[in-house]
Amino acid sequence: MNHSPITPISLSIEESLQKKIDFKTKPLGALGTLEGLALQIGKIQNTTEPIITKPSIVVFAGDHGIVNSRQVSPYPQEVTQQMVLNFLNGGAAINVFCKQHQIDLLIVDAGVNASFEEHPKLINAKIAMGTQDYSKQKAMTIEQCYSAISQGRKQIQKLHNQGTNCIGFGEMGIGNTSAATLLMSYFTQTAIEDCVGKGTGLTEEGVLQKAVILKNVYELHQENIQSPIDAISSFGGYEIAMICGAILEAASLKMIILVDGFIVTSALLAAHAIDNNVLDYCIFSHTSGERGHQKMLSFLNVTPILNLGMRLGEGTGCAVAFPIVASAIHFLNEMATFESANVSEA
Repeated sequence: MNHSPITPISLSIEESLQKKIDFKTKPLGALGTLEGLALQIGKIQNTTEPIITKPSIVVFAGDHGIVNSRQVSPYPQEVTQQMVLNFLNGGAAINVFCKQHQIDLLIVDAGVNASFEEHPKLINAKIAMGTQDYSKQKAMTIEQCYSAISQGRKQIQKLHNQGTNCIGFGEMGIGNTSAATLLMSYFTQTAIEDCVGKGTGLTEEGVLQKAVILKNVYELHQENIQSPIDAISSFGGYEIAMICGAILEAASLKMIILVDGFIVTSALLAAHAIDNNVLDYCIFSHTSGERGHQKMLSFLNVTPILNLGMRLGEGTGCAVAFPIVASAIHFLNEMATFESANVSEA
C-alpha cells in the first residue's frame, strides 16, 4: 500500500533532552512516567522545548452488518446513530472531558447506517450505510477499505494544516468490539476465546456465544487473508479502517498520537503491521476494561498511562490522560534546574 513514509523517531536530541530532565530540581527519575513522556514528546518534535498546539480528538462512527443477524451486542444498531446525535448535542462523556480540558472534538460519519443533517462538528466521510455481514461475506471490498483509509488520512491532513500537533482517536459503532476482536486475533495470533470480551455489556453466557460466532467468522475468512488490508476488509468497520489511515498519517506528520482503548488499538495493530515505525509516535492513554486490551498492549510491548477500569470508547481515555501528557511538557519547559534555583545537587 502506498503511504507517506513514517520516519523513525529522532534520536539526535535524546541526550540533550535526558540531560534537561535530569538537571531539574528533583531526584533522578522522581517524576516517573512524566519523564518518559517528556523524553518521547521531545524526540517526536526533535526539540528540548516541545509544545502542544490545538489538541484534538476525532471520533469516527460506523455500523457493522453482523449486528442485524447475530447476537454480538445487547444494543440495537440504531444506537450508533443516536450516539452520534448525542455527540453533536454535547451530551456524551467525550464531550464533557474535551470541554474540561479544552480539546477540540470532531465527529466523522465513516459509515453509519443513517443519514444526518449538516452540523459544524460533523464530517460526512460515509463510505456506505454500514459494512456487510462478515458472518456471510467480507465486511467491505478492498476498494472500500482503501477509500476509508484515505479518508482517515485526509481528516488528519486538514487538522495538521490548521495547527493541530496532538491528536487522539475515538470510535462509535455497535458491534465494533467484535470487529476489533477478530482483528486482534489475526494480528496477534491469539485464539478468539482469549480476545473476546463483554463489549457494551454482554453476560458471561453472551460472551461465550459471541466467541462461537466470531470463531466461525474467522474460519470463514482466514484462508483469504494475505495482508493487513485483507484483514481490515474482511473483519473491520469503516470507522476502524479510517482510524488506521488517520494513525498512519498522523505519524508521518510527526504528530503526538493518543491511543484510546480496545477498538482504537485494533486499528493501531493494523497500522503497525503496515508500518511499525508508527509506535514511536503513540502514547497509550489507558488500559481498557475490555478483556483483550491488556493482551494487545503486551503484544505491542507498551505501557499505558492510566488504568481506571474504563471501557467506554469514544476517545474518553485519550481525553482523561491528556492533562498528564500536558504536565510532562510543562515540567520540562517550566521547572527550575538545580543551577537556576541555586539548589545543591546530590
